[in-house]
Amino acid sequence: MDHAAHHAGAGHDHADRADHVDHADHSGCVGHGGHTSGTSWATAARATLHCLTGCAVGEILGMAIGTALLWGNVPTMALAIVLAFVFGYSFTLFAVRRAGLGLKAAIKVALAADTVSIAVMELVDNGIIALVPGAMDAHLSEGLFWSSLLGGFVVAFLVTTPVNKWMIGRGKGHAVVHAHH
Repeated sequence: MDHAAHHAGAGHDHADRADHVDHADHSGCVGHGGHTSGTSWATAARATLHCLTGCAVGEILGMAIGTALLWGNVPTMALAIVLAFVFGYSFTLFAVRRAGLGLKAAIKVALAADTVSIAVMELVDNGIIALVPGAMDAHLSEGLFWSSLLGGFVVAFLVTTPVNKWMIGRGKGHAVVHAHH
């Protein structure tokens, strides 16, 4: 079996995380001059978890589709990455639309909020899976499949959280979403 099987399930429940853009801790919200006053690690972690949830849903769906269609590793991984971006953006898009933004403005917010975060996550997660010996060919029933998948998500979260903290602290990335609450 190819890499498509790798992301066929990570157990992320989006219903529990659907409102992560409605953060209770607004310590990272944009203040005067476009910068935040003391962006917290908790704010950055919530923003990262929000992006990770979208990435995981998209990757898992892409891998499942690629596996079902008997695609090879490269097209399956490409589909998974595209869907990770689609789902990552859509979670933010739907949340800011609920907050009252028009479609065009909501798309701009989603792109500004999530592009760097999703890109870093995808690079790290897929890089780890590609580098783990045998992971690209592991089957759904194998521990290597699940350990490389979950390990990739964990490392991607750990690498992306400081990136998000830095961006939010400069009024970029997920801070853009905060401005619309």
